[in-house]
Amino acid sequence: MNKQIKLLAIAALFCGITTISPATFANVQSAEKAEKHKAESHSKEHLEEQKDDGHEEDKDDGHENKNEHEEEGAGVKLSKEQLNLAEINISVLEPQAMSYSIYAQGEIKANDYTSYIVSPRVDSVILKRHVALGDHVEINQPLVTLFSESMAEAQASYRLADSEWKRVQKLGQKAVGDKRFIESQTAFEVDLGRLYAFGLSADAITSLATNTKKLGQYTLNAEISGAVLSDDFRQGQRIESGGTLFELADESTLWVEARLAPSMELDLPKNSKAQVKVADKIYLATVTQKAHTIDPITRTRIIRLTVQNDDHQLHPGLFADVYFAFETDKKVLAVQEEALMRSSDGDWMVFVEENGEFNGVEIELGRQLGALREINGLPAGTKVATTGAFYIAAEIAKGSFDPHNH
Repeated sequence: MNKQIKLLAIAALFCGITTISPATFANVQSAEKAEKHKAESHSKEHLEEQKDDGHEEDKDDGHENKNEHEEEGAGVKLSKEQLNLAEINISVLEPQAMSYSIYAQGEIKANDYTSYIVSPRVDSVILKRHVALGDHVEINQPLVTLFSESMAEAQASYRLADSEWKRVQKLGQKAVGDKRFIESQTAFEVDLGRLYAFGLSADAITSLATNTKKLGQYTLNAEISGAVLSDDFRQGQRIESGGTLFELADESTLWVEARLAPSMELDLPKNSKAQVKVADKIYLATVTQKAHTIDPITRTRIIRLTVQNDDHQLHPGLFADVYFAFETDKKVLAVQEEALMRSSDGDWMVFVEENGEFNGVEIELGRQLGALREINGLPAGTKVATTGAFYIAAEIAKGSFDPHNH
């Protein structure tokens, strides 16, 4: 204002005016106030416009978020024709005690507790075999005849010791003296024990005294009844002490070794029952042992079962499917596997039907109950689509698609 008065004064002096009237000052002040009021009004309107714009943007953003939330949880209504076309079945969830089975791969094995390895106790040469692979043998049946220098020496020593011991016994302890009697008896028992250790049977040892068979030859007989599972040798072959000639197994009772993942925790007490399927036949097996170590090669835990094989249809080496039978300790809710779908965030869900509308509801998975899966998170009595879940998911996704990208 002072600046404007000064400008008026200068203008008046320039024009030769010596005085400025009060009315002139009043006009200047009025113009200045009007200009100030106009500026304040303009500023106020500008602020209100910014506020309105921000409110509308917030409102729009909130509206869009609300729409997005509704679309995420949006359902879909299907007509009867669609339900029939997609073969959608709806079931009511009811708690029930479930019987189910757990599958495991298995293999038929010989029962090592009733098997027998036939092997020479001294280095020998194979002269003749008496049985072959797959034959069924009985106890004391001849299996193979061998020759050994060590056996010849042991047999010769036994003949002398046996003859001496019989002579001493006949003369009596008083006649021969205590020392000779004890020495003769000890020598006989040592040679007899050596022949038993070399694998000769009692009958073979008894016959040495009168048998004219060449020294060094001996025959190994079957210690058990069973089948010949292996005979990997040839006649004339030299075999070292402890080498395997035959593997005999009583196949009336066999083992089944089932392999489970080490992380799988199953309550399998001894004598639990399981079904063993080989080809098209099913056998009942009994759990006998559980391994407490993990196989270093397959990284699995072994469950051993026994199975009766009276008809000899099972043989070691066959693969088998093992099904362990269980029952839930309480009533549970379960659905078919095809009723389960993944939600947008990766969680499992099922489609719940209410008043004709299907909505995805997230659930928690429980145990595998055979063809069903235990679920948690829904109350009993809920209507769930047990089939056609993929079709429902596709319809929901199609309904939420916006071609204008708004």
